[in-house]
Amino acid sequence: MPGKLTTIGFDADDTLWQNEQFFRLTEKHFATLLADHGEAEHISARLLEAEKRNLAVYGFGIKGFTLSMIETAIEVTEGRVPGSTIAEILAAGRDMLGHPVEALPHARETVERLAGAYHLVLITKGDLFDQERKLAASGLGDLFDAVEIVSDKSAATYARIFGRHGSPQTSMMVGNSLKSDVVPAIEPGSWGVYVPHELTWVLERVEPPVEAPRFRQLVDLGELPALIESIGKEG
Repeated sequence: MPGKLTTIGFDADDTLWQNEQFFRLTEKHFATLLADHGEAEHISARLLEAEKRNLAVYGFGIKGFTLSMIETAIEVTEGRVPGSTIAEILAAGRDMLGHPVEALPHARETVERLAGAYHLVLITKGDLFDQERKLAASGLGDLFDAVEIVSDKSAATYARIFGRHGSPQTSMMVGNSLKSDVVPAIEPGSWGVYVPHELTWVLERVEPPVEAPRFRQLVDLGELPALIESIGKEG
């Protein structure tokens, strides 16, 4: 039997606070640095190719993104990229690691409302230090019962995490990425709640699992408490 909802997992980047916008701004700056070697669209396409190749090596996050920018700069300049340009790329990466934390609408009020009534777990992927920094700066850390920083999000990841904090069948995952937050959470039997963000990395895009009984889509996090209440009545 499905059981009563007890555990709610939240994604962090672009679910609770802004993140992708800093990648987009840095990528735009990166393209200007290499403007003599191609149009911005071409430079961005080469960077995306490098990111795809490097995910299995560097994982997700700013450090891997920075290394992919350096690799792309070397490739498009055929090894002639100036040291000063590499320095600017490294500086851009450091700036990203220090960007301010800007909470998304309804994030705080929603997490505060659910805290105590449910077992709240922050489930995020990326650079360990960066994710810890952002959580601390967000002021939301004390509202979560557990924090899980993982290298990737798969069905096995959610089965393991929700199994440790209850069970997949009595858990819900909330996030802005269908590929990372929703589809793999539904696979082991959890609810998957999609809260779209206006900026989503192309590698995180998949079709919504509209036929899945436990899939839901919201306009923003402000609608989450009402959804949880309705699910409770169904159960």
